[in-house]
Amino acid sequence: MERQRHVLVILPHPDDETALSGTVALHIRQGTPVTYVCLTLGEMGRNMGVPPIANRVTLPAIRKLELEESCRVIGIQDLRQWGLHDKTVEFENRDALIGRIEAVIAELSPSLILTFYPGYSVHPDHDACGSAVIGAVEKMPASARPEVHCVAFAVGCEEILGQPDIVNDVSELLDLKLRSLEAHQSQFRHMSSILSLEDEKLRSRWGKERFWTYRFD
Repeated sequence: MERQRHVLVILPHPDDETALSGTVALHIRQGTPVTYVCLTLGEMGRNMGVPPIANRVTLPAIRKLELEESCRVIGIQDLRQWGLHDKTVEFENRDALIGRIEAVIAELSPSLILTFYPGYSVHPDHDACGSAVIGAVEKMPASARPEVHCVAFAVGCEEILGQPDIVNDVSELLDLKLRSLEAHQSQFRHMSSILSLEDEKLRSRWGKERFWTYRFD
């Protein structure tokens, strides 16, 4: 994996980082600073734990703590939680959101941004987040733009986007990925009993993290 100057992760929900936790951990182990901007507290999440450990009132605070624990497991020290309303990122003032992202980019000067691929990431918040990131980077001079690596998992996305440009082998970090996921007890507690690193299908699926490089026109 190429050594980066600074990696900026921009995702909308607590637990989204579990999809790329191995890649982020590898960057951190190389000594690269990582900043994670999480747009919402995931307060509209449907899961409350099994058995329930939260309700609609307490869920935001619980998910905040879960995110902080997941980041501790991964090694992320710079976590920024913006507190936008969950499930409505697409209705945020786009110019204002792009402006906030521009300000973070100007502050950190990242060489790489990790986010969702707009239009190919299933959840409207995922797509809106990725779109705002692309909008911010597009406003930069081409020579100053960081690379943007996107997660995509919509059905059939490879037929349109082609094969992923980056496939990171994170098989040595499967335990870390599992612990990051388990930190989000309100969302994944029901899965704890069925997740096993001895499961070859799980190891195969989690051992590779795939990204598409966003190509600006």
